[in-house]
Amino acid sequence: MSVFKACDIRGIAEKDLTDDVATQIAKAVGVKLSGKRIVVGNDVRLSSPRLKEIAVRELAASGCEVVDIGTVATPMFYYAAKHCNATGGVMITASHNPAPYNGFKLLLGDRPIREADILAIKDLYEKKSEIRKNGSIEKFDIIDTYIADMAKKAAPGRLKIVLDAGNGAVSDFAPKFYRACGYEVVELFCTPDGNFPNRPPDPALPENLRLLCEKVKECKADLGIAFDGDGDRAGFVDETGRAVDNDDILVLLARNFLEQEKGTVVYDAKCSMVVPEQIALAGGTPLMARAGHTFIKEKFLQEKAVFAGELSGHFFFCELGYDDGMFAGTKVCEYVMHHGKLSQLIDAIPNYMLTTEIRIEYLPDNKEEVLAEIAARLKEYQVNLIDGVRVEFSDGWGMIRSSVTQPLFTLRFEAHTQPRLLEIEEVLLKALPLNLREEVREKLLDVNEGK
Repeated sequence: MSVFKACDIRGIAEKDLTDDVATQIAKAVGVKLSGKRIVVGNDVRLSSPRLKEIAVRELAASGCEVVDIGTVATPMFYYAAKHCNATGGVMITASHNPAPYNGFKLLLGDRPIREADILAIKDLYEKKSEIRKNGSIEKFDIIDTYIADMAKKAAPGRLKIVLDAGNGAVSDFAPKFYRACGYEVVELFCTPDGNFPNRPPDPALPENLRLLCEKVKECKADLGIAFDGDGDRAGFVDETGRAVDNDDILVLLARNFLEQEKGTVVYDAKCSMVVPEQIALAGGTPLMARAGHTFIKEKFLQEKAVFAGELSGHFFFCELGYDDGMFAGTKVCEYVMHHGKLSQLIDAIPNYMLTTEIRIEYLPDNKEEVLAEIAARLKEYQVNLIDGVRVEFSDGWGMIRSSVTQPLFTLRFEAHTQPRLLEIEEVLLKALPLNLREEVREKLLDVNEGK
């Protein structure tokens, strides 16, 4: 499996990202960034110090002016790049992936990294390209500056909240930040541990929020906020202890921003039909984009959108210019403080029949060929290829796409009624290869029985 993905470089740390592989990747990135001032940070994964040491050493040896910001969350890495006037950067993280994974999240200039950039670095890696020049290394502590500055940007808090850091990169930082904003904070899994012993680092899956749901009810908190492994994603639990779909969080955040300024709101192709409908009702212009951090961020910046979000829990803010899970939490809290209890706000959002995201492991590297075959089998229908294959109807849709960060196909379906949902599921199922069809059908049975 290649470590060069659509948006970053990622793989299993001790298997795919050995010292030799990491060294050559760092040299390839050094060719792209030689002579530039760059920030380098790392998350709390067990392999991160090793990979960060390699990156710092090789980038400095490539002529880079390296600013080592230590162990941080990814939003702090983005903040540091601006604060330090850096023109590039490397964050050692695998974001929401399981503990054995790690990777290189890259900044090349002031725009999101593109697939073409990753392919260029892959080419340099395969050719064993390198530049040897004398660079420099300095250490810089961004933590206190980040917390103080971001607290000024957030509305003063007066809620009781439970923070579930999942033992990830925000464990030491999120409680300090929210207390600096004025919130009463109950900590859950706020001890850094790269083994992620208490839950997987992906807060977009409701099953990963079970203990947070229990803690919110136990503490009679106003809401709960969970973060992924590097702090750029967030998931939410209402005061009744119910995990909230990020479709609904996106609607609330869009309303929050559109109350202040009308404009474009970017959402990803996996979101419910309710999202663009509610954006339009709030006076905004909804714009669909391909799912994935790079694709959402690029569209967000390109369109000068007032806000952007995706189902995975990435939320992008115009006052920052990037996504920040911790800041997203303060914006949800702000909306709750002004408009009422989170459960009531969520229940007031209209909903259709919508499946959860269905994930199917798929290891071969021919996923794009499979998707092309599926699209060809659906040619009699209205097919949207913005992100995988999305078959669209006036009263619903279904889609299958390839994850850009894991060896997975993901699927989702929505319709106005349950009978129509089953019909749309069957349309897409018939277009799938046999080896996928039965596995998806089995998971859909579980999903539909759970409705």
